[in-house]
Amino acid sequence: MTSTAQAPKSGAGTAHPDHLGHVIFIAAAAAMGGFLFGYDSSVINGAVEAIRDRYDVGSAALAQVIAIALIGCAIGAATAGRIADRIGRIRCMQIAAVLFTISAVGSALPFALWDLAFWRVVGGFAIGMASVIGPAYIAEVAPPAYRGRLGSFQQAAIVIGIAVSQLVNWGLLNAADGDQRGKLMGLEAWQVMLGVMVVPAILYGLLSFAIPESPRFLISVGKHERAREILTEVEGKDVDLNARVAEIEGAMRSEHKSSFKDLLGGSFFFKPIVWIGIGLSVFQQFVGINVAFYYSATLWQSVGVDPADSFFYSFTTSIINILGTVIAMIFVDRIGRRPLAIIGSVGMVVGLALEAWAFSYHLVDGKLPATQGWIALIAAHVFVLFFALSWGVVVWVMLGEMFPNRLRAAALGVAAAAQWIANWAITASFPSLADWNLSATYVIYTAFAALSIPFVLKFVKETKGKSLEEMG
Repeated sequence: MTSTAQAPKSGAGTAHPDHLGHVIFIAAAAAMGGFLFGYDSSVINGAVEAIRDRYDVGSAALAQVIAIALIGCAIGAATAGRIADRIGRIRCMQIAAVLFTISAVGSALPFALWDLAFWRVVGGFAIGMASVIGPAYIAEVAPPAYRGRLGSFQQAAIVIGIAVSQLVNWGLLNAADGDQRGKLMGLEAWQVMLGVMVVPAILYGLLSFAIPESPRFLISVGKHERAREILTEVEGKDVDLNARVAEIEGAMRSEHKSSFKDLLGGSFFFKPIVWIGIGLSVFQQFVGINVAFYYSATLWQSVGVDPADSFFYSFTTSIINILGTVIAMIFVDRIGRRPLAIIGSVGMVVGLALEAWAFSYHLVDGKLPATQGWIALIAAHVFVLFFALSWGVVVWVMLGEMFPNRLRAAALGVAAAAQWIANWAITASFPSLADWNLSATYVIYTAFAALSIPFVLKFVKETKGKSLEEMG
């Protein structure tokens, strides 16, 4: 038994902060890293065909340039936990904001294809850091009674970032008379699309100065009084601060600064709980969700939709994405993480299977037959809706809270890195797979959505309503 189990009862599980609005602001500011991820994921959607044309590259090379940012994401995610343990969560956010700002400027002004790829890696590293720090920080400052809803801010920020970038892309494309390479402000339209990312990057950096450091980090470096002040802010005046600090300190004594070595053990290299985190990350990506955001405009154009309409359909998909995320935020603390994941998996199977069926038909005059075209469009929205109301939110929430304290930072880093690698595999392979057989590609995504159901039923435990100190 760890010292956590013997800690005094703090009342944290039922604590209600006096200024819930302030807690919401803190979580929303931290989740701006998710906004950057969503914005970057989707903004490239508006530049894909222009990059192909400007640099005269094929599908395979183009896919590597689009996907290479995800390699940077994986590295950033794998290292962020240790960086945050050394210099703090807030400093980590500020480093990410600076790197992303530099990346946005470099991506907008590339002098060669490899130069564009390099700046995308830099931006990816920043996003990878933010993807780990955001959920971990929110989990550490949120009262347990609200942690699921506040943790879901990360995914909410991602989907809002996707929607905003698609709306901005659509506006810039219309300003350039529908030509991704049309001139705007002395640059080509696609360059302006990438350069606009400077705005959310700077906002993220500014917001990081307006929120407090994590109480757990402050206690770890001996700043107990400041930690008490923040605990009062975020968990309420009625919480027994002495007991709460003792509870956190007890958990920290048992965790001894998590490292990669702590994750090793069990029958297959990692401890079982680490594999479950990796599994959640991989299934989240292997259903092909980011195809809908990296390549949706290209996908719809490939089945006969004109460019302006393809950008509009991409935007409507992102609105459905936001709607599904709101549904998840309402229910994640009411019905739990596991039920939402299973409901979402069933819905995704239906949507993906219908897309696979529709894309199996031959194009007529460069377009899908009318019936199959409408079914493909509706099914794509169904798929995104069920992903957003389940796996989109649930995975981010669970990765922030499922690991024991002694493993959390390192395990979250490994699970997030696995997510970025899986994302890269799907993003890099889609253009070539689509050239080979678009319908079969969607059959593969359908199979992974179906396999996620027994995975959740057998391996994933519910974490609803538990304090972080109860996780191990």
